[in-house]
Amino acid sequence: MRLRRLRRATCAFAILRIDWDRVPKTRVALYREEDGSCPFIEWFDKLPEKAQDKCYLRLERLREMGHELRRPEADFLRDGIYELRASLGGVHYRILYFFHGAVAAVVSHGLAKERVVPPKEIDRAVERKKRYEANPAKHTYEEA
Repeated sequence: MRLRRLRRATCAFAILRIDWDRVPKTRVALYREEDGSCPFIEWFDKLPEKAQDKCYLRLERLREMGHELRRPEADFLRDGIYELRASLGGVHYRILYFFHGAVAAVVSHGLAKERVVPPKEIDRAVERKKRYEANPAKHTYEEA
C-alpha cells in the first residue's frame, strides 16, 4: 500500500526516456594550420595503439554528447578551451578543443601531461580558435 502511494507521487520527468538517436550529433572537425598540416593527427599518429583507442573513444563521446560532456571525460580550461581526458599506464593524454557554433567542436591539438595543462598549450589553442573563427573553411582539415 505504501509503495503504491510512492509510485503515484513519482515525478513524471523521472520516467522520461531520451531517444538519443534523435538528438543531433556534434560535428567534430580537426584544426588545420596555414601550411595544410593537422597538429592533432601529427600527435595522434605517434601515440601507442592503446592510447589511440582511448583518445578515439573520447572523440566519439564528444561527437555524441557535445556541450553536455563533463568530467571525468572532459573539462573546461579557460577562454573557451576545453580538454578531453584519457589516461593509460600513468600517462595523461589531453585533447584540446573549442566549440564553433551550436553543433561543431574543433580539435586544436593533443598532448601528454603530468599535472596541469601548461598555459602555453592553452594559449596555442586560443590562438587557433581565433584563426578558425576568422576563416573556418581555411582552417578545417579535410583528408585527401
